[in-house]
Amino acid sequence: MASIPPSSPTVIGGVDTHKDLHVAAVIDTTGVVLGTESFSTTRAGYRALTRWLRGFGDVRLVGIEGTGSYGAGVTRHLTDAGIDVLEVDRPDRSDRRRRGKSDTLDAEAAARAALAGRRTSTPKAKDGKVEALRVLRLTRSTAVKSRRAAVQLLRAQIVSAPEELRDQVRNLTRMQLIRTCAGWRPDTTGFRDPVCATRIALRSLARRVLELGDEIAELDELTGTLVAELAPRLLAATGIGVEVAGQLLVTAAEDHGKLPRLDH
Repeated sequence: MASIPPSSPTVIGGVDTHKDLHVAAVIDTTGVVLGTESFSTTRAGYRALTRWLRGFGDVRLVGIEGTGSYGAGVTRHLTDAGIDVLEVDRPDRSDRRRRGKSDTLDAEAAARAALAGRRTSTPKAKDGKVEALRVLRLTRSTAVKSRRAAVQLLRAQIVSAPEELRDQVRNLTRMQLIRTCAGWRPDTTGFRDPVCATRIALRSLARRVLELGDEIAELDELTGTLVAELAPRLLAATGIGVEVAGQLLVTAAEDHGKLPRLDH
């Protein structure tokens, strides 16, 4: 694309983000709306949005709602295109009540917030190894919670299970209990019977626990490798393991400059 002549007017963009469609607005430096348009949340849509913005002049910056969720893709695209982006908070509820809910108005408000520098912050980075670490850590966290819930439900089911089942497992350790239940081979044609149904349920829960354990172990290996590559000196510090170091790295990326030079 040809460079914009020095005489081109300076403009500011605003984007109200959604799952399938983004609404964009452009204003000049006095706050006058120059145009509004909708774009699909695809790479082609992001390219069209960028061309549309630049068609009004020299884009100083763009205010975007939800840069960490629905706006992550368009934020990356605009940043790669050399356009500065600001995270814009959603308008106050009182503002919404006064002027009504409108995607176009929200896009205009995002542009004005960026122009004024209010309700704005720097978007969190969504690329590189730290972003990969964040995604894997988040997935691991949900797997740990799911495993914990499955174990709790397994124990609760045993408490209320028919005595003939409870007597078989009451004195087992947690791991013995899980492996024993996972190894059961109940006749599923008898699922109408409470004893058989409970045996099927306990087997299902136990196998879920084991599968989640394998998933967590795989994610631990991946996150451990990333942490070692990103901050070997931090990981070598006394009392800091992969979990703590990983959290520090992600926090540093989200709060720019808090922990500088962790990778040296």
